[in-house]
Amino acid sequence: MLSRVGETLYWVSRYIERAENVARVINVNNMLLLDLPKGVCTGWGPLIDIIGARQAYLENNADFSESKALKYLLVGKDNPSSILNSIISARESARTIRDVIPRDVWEEINSLYYYVKNNQSEGLSKRGRFAYLKKVIESAHLIFGTLNATINHDNGYIFIRFGSMIERADMSSRILDIRSETLITNEEAKPYENIQWISLLRSLSAYQMYRQEMGVRVQRADVIEFVMRNEVFPRSILFCLNEMKSLIDPLVNSVSIIAIIDNARHDLKEKNVRDLKNGFLHNYVDEIQIKLAAIHNALAESYFLKSPSQTQSQSQS
Repeated sequence: MLSRVGETLYWVSRYIERAENVARVINVNNMLLLDLPKGVCTGWGPLIDIIGARQAYLENNADFSESKALKYLLVGKDNPSSILNSIISARESARTIRDVIPRDVWEEINSLYYYVKNNQSEGLSKRGRFAYLKKVIESAHLIFGTLNATINHDNGYIFIRFGSMIERADMSSRILDIRSETLITNEEAKPYENIQWISLLRSLSAYQMYRQEMGVRVQRADVIEFVMRNEVFPRSILFCLNEMKSLIDPLVNSVSIIAIIDNARHDLKEKNVRDLKNGFLHNYVDEIQIKLAAIHNALAESYFLKSPSQTQSQSQS
């Protein structure tokens, strides 16, 4: 397989995964606003922090009002991680390798692009927002499902899956970090603490699976344990690391990548994550994100045409 093709498949997967993740986080934040009394919810600022864009956002926006934050997250032209820009990037990348991906996949990506582009007003309105975001999430699932069912499971498929897993692990770590850091714990919000942890789980589509694995009760230590170290939930950080190792292991020149993944897996398994509180959790999540960036750079160095610094500029800041 050409290096250019492998890299493009990797980025198409990351962009689609990113769009889905942002759509789900916005949807869940909408529900949280409805569940919590006025003045208790943290608002829309944490969502900007989740995509790592606070500084860039504040260059053109004075506050984190719902209208400004939503426009930035959904269709912001100056936001490379907005849903619209992610889908545009996925479509442009997929267009260059139309002879490699199944026709049904290209058509679905193209259809999603036109839907997101032509229905921006629906996404920004209270009435149409849920349906708009639901379409993005369902289309992402359809794209990945079609790829899994119709593309050859060769080296190209490995790069598709690897891109999805590294993007997913990165977003799971960001959601856990920001949502736990901005948790409102004063006396006024104490009765609603459980709702906030449920919201974190729903941001990862994890609530039902959490209850199956950890029980009905939702509490901090169990949520952190589940999101970081569960080995069977597909959005946990450890699951993604395990999957990345199994995917890359058959490829030549993968020794350096596997070493970084193994280091991250071993550290995560040994760490007592249940006791991480306040700044300690934030610092540890930072370490995880640094390791994910190292995995990306090692992958780029081994298999892609661009240098790691060039490819890293395409990922989230």
